[in-house]
Amino acid sequence: MTLARLDHARETGALTLSEGTRLALLEPAPDADLGTLSGFDIVIQQNFKPAYDLFEAMGYPVTTYATGPADAVLVTLPRSRDLARGLLAQAEAITPGGMVIVDGAKTDGVDAMLKFARERVSVAGQISKAHGKVFWFTASHAFQDCALPDPAPVPSGWITQPGVFSADGPDAGSEALIEALPKSLKGRGADLGGGWGYLTRHLLELPGVTHVDLVEADRRALTCAEKNIIDDRVSFHWADATKWGVAGSLDWVVMNPPFHTSRTPDASLGQDFIRSAARLLRPKGTLVLVANRHLPYETTLATCFAQTQELDGDSRFKVLQADQPRTPDKPGRTKRR
Repeated sequence: MTLARLDHARETGALTLSEGTRLALLEPAPDADLGTLSGFDIVIQQNFKPAYDLFEAMGYPVTTYATGPADAVLVTLPRSRDLARGLLAQAEAITPGGMVIVDGAKTDGVDAMLKFARERVSVAGQISKAHGKVFWFTASHAFQDCALPDPAPVPSGWITQPGVFSADGPDAGSEALIEALPKSLKGRGADLGGGWGYLTRHLLELPGVTHVDLVEADRRALTCAEKNIIDDRVSFHWADATKWGVAGSLDWVVMNPPFHTSRTPDASLGQDFIRSAARLLRPKGTLVLVANRHLPYETTLATCFAQTQELDGDSRFKVLQADQPRTPDKPGRTKRR
């Protein structure tokens, strides 16, 4: 995503923002082209570590929670409806009496959000472009009741927060992984993309596990994990799992890798996680992961490991184990069930 809809609204004169405007950007996409905002005083809120690092490297001030004050706020709609509404409440608090601009794709629910906003405020304008909409209104504290709640227990007892992955409780894939998890894992390992801590807490129950590095790119999810797990054997890392860590430093890696950055599945994300695991593991190390049945991870596993096998699975999920990360000149082999 660029800022095509916002740029179009400004170019047509539908939306006016003056040079020097103090503009807060809430959760902009990593590929957002901010060059067209060069005349503005910008602060960025970003909780996804790869995007945070990218904007910081570009020289922008970045924070995980923007407080303002600002003259205007641009909200990029996330996939989560509850998080999106929470961002609207935050935007109004940042710019009391100022302008709130909401930008989103149809697949991220911008039409429903526009309808929701019209029930509470007078929408000053809107533009449709590039399979989405941008609309704007004057902040009036109309969304105060939508403020994102603090992390809190869900019925299963786990502490989560709206907007994080599987906020209602453990997801079925992770539950399948726990059922098939080899009890022989020992030493130091990592939970890559550990979310709010479900896998890590179960890993700590294995008698041979001495330390778990929980690596998570979503700051909100990591905050929940820090509340779910109180154990000196755990280190929490807000980091990009595909780049984190020291090569050859771990005995094992366990993961339920993501396969979305938008609503379109992208198997390359999980493949990057697999490559990262191979990099992190010692020569006799083990990777265990769960994946949706249709995701094509076996070729990547065979490229990166000397041995691979399916431990368990059904029509929805497969639990895969890979052993002995290999160098390119050593062919791998796949065990059949």
